[in-house]
Amino acid sequence: MKVLVTGGAGYIGSHVVKMLGETGNHDIVTVDNLSTGRRDAVLYGKLVEMDLSDFSGVDALFEKEGFEAVIHFAAKIVVPESVSNPLLYYMNNTVNTTNLIKCCLKHGVNRFIFSSTAAVYGEPATGIVTENTDTVPINPYGMSKLMSEQILKDAGFAHTDFKFVILRYFNVAGADPDGSLGQNFPDATHLIKVACRTALGKRESLSVFGTDYNTPDGTGVRDYIHVSDLSSAHISALNYLDSGGRSEIFNCGYGEGSSVLEVIESVKKVSGTDFKVEIVPRRAGDPAKLIAEQKDTQCSGLGAAISES
Repeated sequence: MKVLVTGGAGYIGSHVVKMLGETGNHDIVTVDNLSTGRRDAVLYGKLVEMDLSDFSGVDALFEKEGFEAVIHFAAKIVVPESVSNPLLYYMNNTVNTTNLIKCCLKHGVNRFIFSSTAAVYGEPATGIVTENTDTVPINPYGMSKLMSEQILKDAGFAHTDFKFVILRYFNVAGADPDGSLGQNFPDATHLIKVACRTALGKRESLSVFGTDYNTPDGTGVRDYIHVSDLSSAHISALNYLDSGGRSEIFNCGYGEGSSVLEVIESVKKVSGTDFKVEIVPRRAGDPAKLIAEQKDTQCSGLGAAISES
């Protein structure tokens, strides 16, 4: 299968490209503007340096390559930045995704896997969500992704041969076990990455954004999923669509929550360092608790849906 991977030089995308390449069954083309991705992180296939806002360039690439499936990662993902600069997120995330879907429909690409987020759920009452939990984003990042989801649904309704899988990620962490890939962007905001850099002395301190949330220790609680497991979910989703599966939405999490302070204490324990932690005010757009409802599969429901198909 010839697969377009947008944002395939980034953190999650590069792990998926590697996993796709290792199967030996796919012809992979990565499109990335390298704003946060790294050229040397694309270990398989071809890399095209391009921004998805180049609509004519994207259309020409579809015409040239004859893709059979799209896995779409490329997006802005920093919640506080989305609050301060919402138009950047709507243009980069929603508008560019809309054009990508348009190109799929124009060129007969009928399998689409979308990198979404648990931020679409906003601030759920219990903090524990299923795929059927109401989607009420509390920040432009989450809304930009939810709008893209709706466009996918509408496109699928209007064009019945166009099938998609939406994967709503919780907090992604870790690196490829063989050490070839990881979260290499120096300004990444992922908590575990920042904590590890602080433990290694690459940062002077780590900031905890708020200790007055309605959680056991007052700090935000999140569901952390390893990047390799999340990558496997994308491969499963691609196989699912290739086998004729219907369009679906799946949460990707473990169903277990860890607070910010619990993560920090774990990193301190493993590293044997007692690094400096500063308590600062809350960031705009952060919910108190967000974890997936616990199910048998790591990517909730995906294994069952595949076996049923």
